Amino acid sequence: MPAPERVLKLLEARLPQALDDLIGLARIPSVSAPGFPEREVSRCAEAVAALFRGAGLEDVELLHLPDAHPYVYAHWRGAGPDRPTLLLYAHYDVQPPGRLERWISPPFEPAQREGRLYGRGVVDDKAGVVILAEAIRAWLESEGSLPVNVKFLLEGEEESGSQHLPALVSKHQERLRCDWAVCADGTQRGEEEP
Repeated sequence: MPAPERVLKLLEARLPQALDDLIGLARIPSVSAPGFPEREVSRCAEAVAALFRGAGLEDVELLHLPDAHPYVYAHWRGAGPDRPTLLLYAHYDVQPPGRLERWISPPFEPAQREGRLYGRGVVDDKAGVVILAEAIRAWLESEGSLPVNVKFLLEGEEESGSQHLPALVSKHQERLRCDWAVCADGTQRGEEEP
């Protein structure tokens, strides 16, 4: 089902704000690997939660497990019990920056060059996080509702092996129950086609 024209126009109009949101997230060095500041991962989780609250989602919260970085959970159930539920997954953590001398610009100071944004985590997967939030916002602001119910699970440990994800899913299986699950951390087939 193609998105209504109003949704697409709102997405286009909000592109500058979405880019600002992406830059803001990319400035947070949310490296989940051992030896990096855990507080930065938590700070990014809080920023992601705020982004999803601003998009109009209900019951946005941080889910915690012992010794794990926080997960961000949110949902919108306004389509009703007779409509399917879609679980959307993405992650907000990033890989370590690697060898700093190989970066043209600092890894956590996103830079625009030749129409592209460069910085650690910009593509993998903070852009996915921002796109999900913006899509939901555009549907809710322009249409007043979504065609399906949605749930979100945003992880802070994907880049370090998702070691706590099975325990989180087990603990929250009823909350995460859905008809379909989609991973927003995938390949880009082309500039215009995810």
